[in-house]
Amino acid sequence: MNVFEKLALPNGSTIPNRIAKAAMEENMADEDHAPSEELIQLYRAWAEGGAGLLITGNVMVDSRAMTGPGGVVLEDARHLDRFKRWAEVGRANKAQIWLQINHPGRQMPANLGQLTWAPSAVPLNLGNMSKHFNSPKAMTHRVIEDVIRRFAHTAQLGEQAGFTGVELHAAHGYLLSQFLSPLSNQRTDEWGGSLKNRARLLIEIVKAVRAAVSPDFAVAVKLNSADFQRGGVSAEDARQVVQLLNALAVDLVELSGGSYEAPAMQGDARDGSTLAREAYFLEFARDIRVVAKMPVMVTGGIRRWPIVEEVVRSGVDMVGIGTALAIDPNLPRDWRAGKDSAPALSPITWKNKPLASLANMAAVKFQLRKLSRGKATNPKVSALRALILQQLSDARRARQYRRWMTLRGHG
Repeated sequence: MNVFEKLALPNGSTIPNRIAKAAMEENMADEDHAPSEELIQLYRAWAEGGAGLLITGNVMVDSRAMTGPGGVVLEDARHLDRFKRWAEVGRANKAQIWLQINHPGRQMPANLGQLTWAPSAVPLNLGNMSKHFNSPKAMTHRVIEDVIRRFAHTAQLGEQAGFTGVELHAAHGYLLSQFLSPLSNQRTDEWGGSLKNRARLLIEIVKAVRAAVSPDFAVAVKLNSADFQRGGVSAEDARQVVQLLNALAVDLVELSGGSYEAPAMQGDARDGSTLAREAYFLEFARDIRVVAKMPVMVTGGIRRWPIVEEVVRSGVDMVGIGTALAIDPNLPRDWRAGKDSAPALSPITWKNKPLASLANMAAVKFQLRKLSRGKATNPKVSALRALILQQLSDARRARQYRRWMTLRGHG
């Protein structure tokens, strides 16, 4: 396979090449938690850069459940015109653009002031940073049914806005991932216990979303190939979940890994597993490609053209790129022209892994803000400076969010 060959999806649509802009959390909503002008400008840069697929950062299915302040929410049609502009910009160069839709579960910052729900009342274990997250309440059957309905409704609204698909986020320790993990899901009803039961919420959401959208609208799933915690989701579990998804009309599975507790998606596995510097999850993807009936995409630290070629040659269908495209949105176009670009952030070697993870995300968001204003990026930005700026921004956006929720009767 060639990186710049089209990829035909099971739904009959095609992606113009094998490079995807992987989801990164932009936190660039406007004051109504709709897409801002800056966010739309950011996607214009990526659309012009030549990636075949653009996957948005988190779009929340419930305004009461946010992965962070400044997040985009799509739970009703109030700001559909803004989403239409976002989708139109993303499709401008014939790329597909998918909404990544998500619910944080227990990974919701405490300073947002909302009740935290999770499969079980198991708090996050982040050492001294655990205090930044509330202990969750175990979800009732009514709350579970509401979440299923919300995912389906958000997907339906996304299609109305002109997006070409959705990706259900079942990785990185968010709600659907929490249900899959025996560490965070200690339920004894039909939503917990066996892997089939732990995967039930994901399966029910896929079915509900598929029933709510057109057959040619893409439905993808982002999964952890492993969560890098002893007793958590294993590579074998991931294989079995993909086999369950084979029976449904899923158009692509993206493989990543890790969570807030073990941020392997940034190249650090807490259990000491040896991971390649790039394509961290490639070995898992090759393994899962054998059982998957739908195309498979791998994401995690990829930034060099030889690695991109290796991934596609190995039989994996799509290559997801995040940080490198935050630094240089024109990377696919440059690679196609034969340039050997390989953008990277300055390494962060702090001993406190959760804090290093936050600093890494802050350094990425620093680049996104630059791009959104049409300015040159700065991959050598100090991690400490980026983190302080991000913390100040988050505190301001958290206050805005609490005021917004109070006005809407959810304070």
